[in-house]
Parts: sequence; structure tokens; C-alpha cells
Amino acid sequence: MKKSKKQGDEFVFLPLGGSGEIGMNLNAFGFGPEDNRQWVIVDIGVTFGGPDTPGVEIIMPDISFLEEQRGNILGIVLTHAHEDHMGALARLWPRLRCPVYATPFTMYLVKDRLSEFGLLDSVELRDVPLKGSFSLGPFDFDMITLTHSIPEPNALVIKTALGTVLHTGDWKIDPSPQIGEPVDEQALRELGKAGVTAMICDSTNVFTPGEAGSEEGVREELEKVIREYKGVGVAVAAFASNVARLESVMMAAKENNRSVCLVGRSMKRMVGAAKSVGLLKDVGALISEEEASSMPAAHVLYLCTGSQGEPRAALSRIAAGLHRNVKFGEDDVVIFSSKIIPGNDKNIFALQNALADDGVHIVTEKDRPIHVSGHPCRDELTRMYDWVQPEIAIPVHGERRHLLEHARLAKSLGIKKAYPPKNGEMIRIAPSGPEVVDITPSGRLHQDGTAIVSSLDEGLRLRRKMAYAGHVSVSLVVDQKGRIVSGPEPRISGFPEGKDGEILEVLLDIVEDAAMEAYDELSQRALKDEELIEEKLTSRIKRRVRERTDKRTIVEVIAHKVKT
Repeated sequence: MKKSKKQGDEFVFLPLGGSGEIGMNLNAFGFGPEDNRQWVIVDIGVTFGGPDTPGVEIIMPDISFLEEQRGNILGIVLTHAHEDHMGALARLWPRLRCPVYATPFTMYLVKDRLSEFGLLDSVELRDVPLKGSFSLGPFDFDMITLTHSIPEPNALVIKTALGTVLHTGDWKIDPSPQIGEPVDEQALRELGKAGVTAMICDSTNVFTPGEAGSEEGVREELEKVIREYKGVGVAVAAFASNVARLESVMMAAKENNRSVCLVGRSMKRMVGAAKSVGLLKDVGALISEEEASSMPAAHVLYLCTGSQGEPRAALSRIAAGLHRNVKFGEDDVVIFSSKIIPGNDKNIFALQNALADDGVHIVTEKDRPIHVSGHPCRDELTRMYDWVQPEIAIPVHGERRHLLEHARLAKSLGIKKAYPPKNGEMIRIAPSGPEVVDITPSGRLHQDGTAIVSSLDEGLRLRRKMAYAGHVSVSLVVDQKGRIVSGPEPRISGFPEGKDGEILEVLLDIVEDAAMEAYDELSQRALKDEELIEEKLTSRIKRRVRERTDKRTIVEVIAHKVKT
């Protein structure tokens, strides 16, 4: 449908997650005049916490700008079902309250996640067929089939009266993806001939020459590796979302007369999603953990979660001897059909060392070609630009260095304009783009227990400080005249104890002495004011603890006043 444009209309792009980082993807497209734009959101993902976010496992983009625009948001469109593209949907949807659009496999997982949060009956869900089209206000959408490491990855063609954008989502060029169709090269070429104003494109592997490789080769190699380990237990750890890889493992097991046992909740969830859309049909019967434990090890293959060393995942629990049904022993083999995601190195190596201590053989992608990336390397990016020929290249899905290199690559391929964005930059694509026209809030939200709070929340700052510098608390009871009735009583946590607790005992004495020194110096007026007592004692204790430990610890003094 031909869209009409009005004076003052602009077509803008706003990344709020995934630009300058890998993960937590959230992008928004707006159309209309500055004071009255309509918006669509493309993907709404998460990233995961680490040592610098104690107590926080799930991190999401700050959507405060979109919350302000809630009445103008037409929908959320998901490109595919990876957590870094859809994992925040159930958590953040209550702040946005708009329809959700996805293809069948992704929609199955959307429904599953919304059910967990009790939201399934509240969200308006719109199924989109593969290669489907739909319209949202001033936007016309076409889905183009790509290949990736999960079923149904889609590029989005977004057409407006001011121009057309191709948003690639995550992709690679796999001529034989094993599940699903290859990249729809013809559709991309035809799009390029019709004219593309801008391409928003994956940058993950921009530094890697050549091509990512095909799942076909991985399937062949897995069958060979599993065949080599006759008479022993075999387990394969893989990303549960890579259904083509799961099928390859299952086919390899079938060829080697092994029954497959799924271990791990997300593995079972993904297999259920795949079967719901007609995938994984001819892979043989799956057996339960109880059935597997009663069979000879040589006839079982365990397909496990936990390839990244996640402490609570199946493989880590097995390695620690904590799994109820699955045990590995001498000469068994664990095949890691996955890569090491940066930041997970320590956990993965600790897991592999724990398995090795039990006599388990380890096979990784460094030993055999049993993994390929799901993202485009330089030759694939070059081909995509040759097909699409956008006027503007806007790299996303990468750290800052990835985006800058991607912009350089695009220009070397003849693309006249390239802009590597930062989260929060509102970029006018048309007319006369690219140009940054606004800066919006673009921080992070943390799921802290049941609460979702800003990453700048004081509680996390204090918790982080406590993790590095410990905590000291002192309580004392004073009467109406400011005389000590009880205390000062110190409590200390997060400090070394030493042999027989001698280091801790010395520190306790130092804290108590500092409290008494500060108390003895208080004026008569201060002695009658609990807040002044607390302030003066806290200051003195902090100084003495730092002199002794070289730590800027958290100190809390509580003065209670009682009547005598």
C-alpha cells in the first residue's frame, strides 16, 4: 500500500540496546513529526549479570523513553526467539501494553514465557507466517527468510512513505542449514533493485574473515565423533535454541544406535517448541532420565544444557555429582558442540576441569569442527551489501569496535553513508539522513529478585561495595542524658578471619575503641541527638577501618535512646 507523507514527517531509528554491546537488543522505529511520532519496537532482549552485578542475573534496556510514548507504540515485532532478542518481553510488556508480532516458532516460545509470568491472556498476540506481510500504521512489514542458529530467523523490510529499511536481525549465509530454508537471496536482490534507504545490520563477526560455515559440516562431524566412542557414555552440550544442532545430535545418535535423553529444562522447552511447528520429526524416540539410567551407557546419548558452564544448568550439576539421575564416569565423553562466549571462560574451564577430574574425556570445537557461528563473517557481509545496496549502513549488534569496523567495511564496499550508532541516539534515516536528532535515556534495568530497578539504584551500589569492602555495624543504647546503657556492640562481615579468628578479633577491638573514642569527644548537645551520635561514630570507625584494612567499607551505626 502506498503510504502518504506530510510536511514535517521523519523516519527515525532508535537503538536502546545492542549497539555498543552484544546482547540485550532493542530497536525502535518512529515515523511522523517530532511531536507526534508513531513507533514500532523491533526485538526486546536481555543480557545476563556477572560479578559486577551481585544478586542480579537478568539485565534489560532502559525503556523510559518508550514508556513516555506508550500511547503511540503500535506493536513489538520479534525477529527470532533468542533470549537477547525476546527475553525481556514478559518482564517489560506491562510497561508498554501493545500487540506482539512473531512467526510460529518464536510465538510458541513467547506464549510459554508469558504463561510463566501470568500474562498470556493479557497480551494481544499476532501470528505472522514465514515470508508474511503486515501493516502497522505508517509502516508496512515484509518478512524475509534468513539463516541463523535458531529456527525462523527473519529480516524485516520496513517500508514507509519516506523510504525503506532492511533490519537484518541475526543472520548468516548457510547454504545447507539442515532446518528451514536457505537465505532468500532472490528477495534480497529484488529489494536492492527497488531501493533501500538504510540497512540495520548484524556486526558480531565483522573481524572474522571468510564465512561462518554450514550446519551440514557440523552434522557430518558429530556423527563421526560419536561413532569413535563406542562402549562408553556420551553426552553432548549445545545451545538449546540451535534446533538444527539438536537434530544433528539426534541423527548422529540414531546412526550409532543410541537413544537420546534430554537433560535440562531449556533443552526440553526448545524441543517442545520445535515439535509444535513440525520440526524434529524423524529423530527417533526420546527417552526419560529414568529410562536412560536403567540402560547400558553405550546405548544412551545425553543432550545437555550448560555448555557455557552455567552453575545451575544440567551439565554443571552432573559434574558436581548433584544431578538426581545422570552420572558420568571414567572414559565417558562430553562433547561441547558450542563456542566459548566471552566472559564465560572461567566457568567453562572450571566445568571441564571438574569433568576431567572424574576421568571424562572432553571434546571441543578446538579439537574437531563441531560448531559454527550463527553470525555473518566478512565475506557474508560483503555479499549482503552487494545484494541490498543500501544508501546508508547502520551497524548494530556489536561492541563499539565491531560497529566502527563494520562502518569502515561498508564504505569500502561503496556504501556512501555509514553511521555506527550508540544506544539512545535517535537517528533520522529520512529525509536527508543519517543525522542524530535527539539523545534519549539508554541505561539498563536490573531484575533484582522480584523488582525491576535502574542499574543506578542505590541498593546495587551498596551491595557491590559490600562485596568488595565488607560491612561493619555498631549498635549502642543511650539514655535521655546521652549516657551509654549498652554497647557499643560491633558486628563485622566480609573480612578475613585469620587463624582462630585472630584478624577478626583485632578488627572488632579497633571498631569498638574507635566508637568509644568518638563518643567520648561528643558535646553535651550531641549526646542527646541520636543522629549526631551515629554520624560522628560512623566517620571515626570508617577512618580507623580504612587505616587498618585499606578498605572503604560500609559502616552503619545505630544509636537507640531509652528512658531510664
